Amino acid sequence: MLKLYTDTSFITETNRKIIFPLLFDLCYVFNTNLLKKYVLVNTLEESELVIVPVDIAFFYKNKQTSWLFDFIDEAQKAKKKVWVYSAGDFGLTLKKEVYTFRLGGFHSKLNDKTYILPSFISDPYSQMNATFKTLPKATLPKVGFVGHANGSFLKKNSELILFFNTLLKQVFKQLPIDFHPFFPSVNKRYKMLSLLEKNKRIETDFVYRKAYRAGVKNEEEKRKTTQEFFDNIYNSPYTFCVRGVGNFSVRLYETLAMGRIPILIDTDVRLPLENHIDWEKHSIIANEDNFMDKLIDFHENVSPTAFEMMQIKNRNLWLDTLNRESYFEKIHTVFKEKMTS
Repeated sequence: MLKLYTDTSFITETNRKIIFPLLFDLCYVFNTNLLKKYVLVNTLEESELVIVPVDIAFFYKNKQTSWLFDFIDEAQKAKKKVWVYSAGDFGLTLKKEVYTFRLGGFHSKLNDKTYILPSFISDPYSQMNATFKTLPKATLPKVGFVGHANGSFLKKNSELILFFNTLLKQVFKQLPIDFHPFFPSVNKRYKMLSLLEKNKRIETDFVYRKAYRAGVKNEEEKRKTTQEFFDNIYNSPYTFCVRGVGNFSVRLYETLAMGRIPILIDTDVRLPLENHIDWEKHSIIANEDNFMDKLIDFHENVSPTAFEMMQIKNRNLWLDTLNRESYFEKIHTVFKEKMTS
């Protein structure tokens, strides 16, 4: 077991949504499997790892950074490894020798102590009247997409305004995040989807939304649009995945969870457990210039058996590694090895 120390005074109902994700399993839902691998101890001295209990942005927003840095410094004086959690679309890099868990960021800018968290989604099949099965290989690659995509100048302009508002908040210390250059994700998404639609060597099934989550206003609309979203992934062997506001794609994990093949546009992304997962075996990773060629080349050269086997392996990857429980089981193994090396 890994012995963890944290300040348990932060483990309250109020902090439930900003708690370090592992602590959510240990202290709120009491996950049986993870409680066999991790134990919270009462003192810093008897611990192996120290966890800052909540999203580090909390301390900036509440003018408590002195508490944050004192807590980290005390742990490091005791020669303990420290884990911190940076939530949200952007994330924050601390100028401290800590292990940071975050959803995204730019691979070329992140240090080797930064661990990418998958988006911890529920199993899509728990929300559907369907069970997992593979799709056979067809003559043409079929690509699915349901989501917010708009190619208008007005939409791109609104994304630019949002970017500058975020930048101003960052400059004036109102928003503790790393710098992200302008990336009009809704506009770029539309342009790449349009290219796929025009390509006669590719079959497409796209539903363009005018707003995030189709701008749903009630539970019935939410249920209906969610069903349409997952039905589209279910019926398409490939799903187009590109970053949103933050430099990561939730759709990537939804596609894997359903046992389908993501086409991931690489925007200098870092993926979870890159030293332990061969992501090229689970997805088509391409850039804005070559994604159609890579898709066509892959589809023409993959055998029907390997095509269906990849879908099975993708489903198993999510089940065995990328949901919250299995991810922290893998992290346990990674850090146990660090402790003994």
